[in-house]
Amino acid sequence: MPGISSKLQICAAADGLFLRPVGAGDATRIGYGNAAVSSADQNDQDELHAPVLEAYGIVGLLNLVASSYLIAITRREQVAQIKGHAIWAIRDVTLIPLSSQREAERAIAQAQKVLKQSGASGAETNDHSDVDEEEEEEPASAIEEPAPEAAAREPPRQGVFDKSTDFVKGIAQAPGKYGGFAAKLFSRSGKKGDPTKEQEKVVDEAKAGAEDSGKTEQEGALTKEQKEGASEALPHEDGTKAGAENQSQSTHEPTVGSKPEAPSAKKQSTIESLTPRILRSAKMYYSASGFFFSYDHDLSGALMQPDTVTTSAPLWKRFDPLYFYNRHLMSPFIDAGQDSLVLPLIEGFVGQRAFSIARTKGTEQDMVADAAQKPEVVVTAPEEPEDADSSTSGNTEDFLLTLISRRSVRRAGLRYLRRGIDDDGNVANNVESEQILSTQSWDTSAKTFSLLQLRGSIPLFFSQSPFSFKPMAVMFGSQGTNQTAFKKHFTTVKKRYGSVHAASLVDKHATEKPIGEAYEKHVELLNQHGGVDGQRVGFEWFDFHSVCKGMKFENVSVLLDTLQSPLKSFGWTAKQNDHTIRPQTGVLRTNCMDCLDRTNVVQSAVGGWALQQQLEELGLKIDLATDPKTQWFNTLWADNGDSISKQYAGTAALKGDFTRTRKRNWTGALSDFNLTLNRYYNNIFGDYFLQLNIDYFLGNVGPSAFEDFQADMVGQDYALDMRRIRQGAIDTCLKMVLEDPNENFVAGWTLSSPKEANTLRSLPFEECVLLLTDAALYFCRFDWDTEKVGSFERVDLLEINEIWRGAYITSTLGTIHVDEMRNVGFALRYKTKGQAIVRTNTRSMNNEKPAEDENASKDEVHKQETSGKSESRLLAFKALPPKSAASKIAGEADDKQSEGEVETVKRICDAVRRMMVAATQKENGIDHLELDKVPQVQEKDVVSIAEARKSTGYVESIGYSLKKLVWS
Repeated sequence: MPGISSKLQICAAADGLFLRPVGAGDATRIGYGNAAVSSADQNDQDELHAPVLEAYGIVGLLNLVASSYLIAITRREQVAQIKGHAIWAIRDVTLIPLSSQREAERAIAQAQKVLKQSGASGAETNDHSDVDEEEEEEPASAIEEPAPEAAAREPPRQGVFDKSTDFVKGIAQAPGKYGGFAAKLFSRSGKKGDPTKEQEKVVDEAKAGAEDSGKTEQEGALTKEQKEGASEALPHEDGTKAGAENQSQSTHEPTVGSKPEAPSAKKQSTIESLTPRILRSAKMYYSASGFFFSYDHDLSGALMQPDTVTTSAPLWKRFDPLYFYNRHLMSPFIDAGQDSLVLPLIEGFVGQRAFSIARTKGTEQDMVADAAQKPEVVVTAPEEPEDADSSTSGNTEDFLLTLISRRSVRRAGLRYLRRGIDDDGNVANNVESEQILSTQSWDTSAKTFSLLQLRGSIPLFFSQSPFSFKPMAVMFGSQGTNQTAFKKHFTTVKKRYGSVHAASLVDKHATEKPIGEAYEKHVELLNQHGGVDGQRVGFEWFDFHSVCKGMKFENVSVLLDTLQSPLKSFGWTAKQNDHTIRPQTGVLRTNCMDCLDRTNVVQSAVGGWALQQQLEELGLKIDLATDPKTQWFNTLWADNGDSISKQYAGTAALKGDFTRTRKRNWTGALSDFNLTLNRYYNNIFGDYFLQLNIDYFLGNVGPSAFEDFQADMVGQDYALDMRRIRQGAIDTCLKMVLEDPNENFVAGWTLSSPKEANTLRSLPFEECVLLLTDAALYFCRFDWDTEKVGSFERVDLLEINEIWRGAYITSTLGTIHVDEMRNVGFALRYKTKGQAIVRTNTRSMNNEKPAEDENASKDEVHKQETSGKSESRLLAFKALPPKSAASKIAGEADDKQSEGEVETVKRICDAVRRMMVAATQKENGIDHLELDKVPQVQEKDVVSIAEARKSTGYVESIGYSLKKLVWS
């Protein structure tokens, strides 16, 4: 079967974008508008013409609903060679819009210009510049986001306040883009501007600016934003957005007084408005986040793992899905059978060093005769030093040390936004590192050694706030929930690697102590119940900061001494003549809080210990600690730590000076402090949007996720099955709350409710559980951290005297928040018979207490004033999004998860009213006079948009606007 072409010619023809392998192979066509992938006819290939962009493969197709983009690799750098196969790192990518031939040609021409200016005709260079001279000279007219490239970004060169001029300029030139607050602030009258008119004004300015090429970006803020989005996706001549047009290249702007768009149109509009930022994130992410590939070598497979698929199969079919980072973007090519274009990528690190060892006579130690200090020197054996001693000349052995780190695609993402474990046992920052010792020629008759190590977040449910330098780990979920996921994780690790020994490097004091104790407790609990398949999980808690206090990081040798037994037991894989002569039987799993800095120090120490042991097996003995010519080993592992750290935290690794030199000083400590500040900056201002992009690139979320993000500018952990968690909450409430055997359960739902009862808008809202029986409603406030009932109050159905449903607007700061089809709820008022009783979940005798006497708020439907206590009480509930809401209906096998918010609220209210009628009949028989008194469900707003606007404060509006400027 033909392999993957190492060079492609990309040409924009009239009927599609053509990708033609250089040398041999048929071309592939991608249609404009629909981005359909198909084989090109010979007649079509004969018509290909300039301009042609040379690429070294493709990352895949990025579908943004209204537009699609081909991501092509335009710069690469060889970083290693394995068994004669070159290993490449991506250094730059080009995004080519697939909206029309004109836009594709423009992007290709721009990419050619950039490559020419950088002097990279072959594009195999370290030059990362992707901005042309004109763009560099033009002033920014929109926000220069400090961190959309998070995982790949270097520490910011400017502080937050250094960019304030650009912030203000961006708002002033296009206030309509930044919401009503900005429009009002910068309008001449001081009144809130019409967003549609503001947008039309921006487009008109862009049209006028297009006539003057020297002033395009200064007069057209929309045009500048697209240039920021991706250098390839330039604006049209009419100022509209590149790639946003359909096949007929027509763009329809909304008009004043037009009807509201359908939900699908709103989704398209949301992702369309964020397209420039998504493109910029995609370009930076794939250009500088540490992506590696080979045209003919499976980078995903470790030496210890047998190749179970025939080598005649396409590379992507042999590639381990756990590390196939562009699998989702490649799916159109896979589905179309274009295997020769499917180039699998791993994210992580690949590095290699060549070195030689001279056998010395009459001494205990051999010496490193020479070593390649630069990573690009990976093929040719180092020349013999001029001052080589006669006792060593002609008696040297040449080696390669290759280090490969593979980041898992499961629970992938950024520091603080992806922590701990998910329901399937996948942990954040899960990285497999393989250290391979081989000859420089990869001679199969010689022994080749491979050592695997594993790092990953503590396998428990926990989170940490990005707004603190030393955040406390907040654990959630019951012990049973945690233990289930915990066991899944170690079962997966054991199945893949064999035995497992965990080394936890978190502190035994201060903020890290509770999570460390919980980890140790769950290991003990797992082992008490038979471990994993009858085998115990080893565990060692090493307080790194305490033992290595005073910058004495060399004390990590204490941990190595402790781990000698499992390390020697697990060993490493040894191969000779293409046969495994000794497999690695287990793995050391190392973690700290981030699994970055302390983890890398320990893993490099273990790697050094293994290297010395492997060389001894070959009859060679060196000392990595004292021989100055072994500095390359420290540098290799430090580069590995920096790469993984940039991908997860946005900066180089801390403690890197010790990893590189095996020495620690105050200069390194100050450098670490600077990196810590940069991480803090990145975590707050850039990671939320990039995390959403990573989830989208991996196929974990759909386009609607951008709409959710735009509403609050915060991310969600889509890997956690919130529906399952909420379903469990309903079951728990049923067991704890329903005690009367004469009451029959009817249904249960998870909803949102004001923090305080007797109000309609008491922020923040809290998720709760509502249970319905044939006699009462049970309003349960649930403790989601411990998965227990915090408190509940019982509402007798016969005491409900009013119930209504309708729009429930709790915020007017985002488009999604004022959508009356998604913000729906209901409220009810019931008689308290003097005082409502709330039962708390405690073991004390005094677990029932009166609810607080709260006067009715202004936005309540009725306002009662009594001399002492209220005679009625108000409860309000808002529907959760269908994707995460849970319900349980007695006698039904499945819950109605396909329902929208409106249907869900209607279903709940109808069920409550039906049970009210049944309860009245049971109490009074078939008495039509009594039945007529059962209140009907009224159709009216719980909180209308107008009422919500009145209660939205000025400070709240400013905060939202600033948050949107920075985070979106």
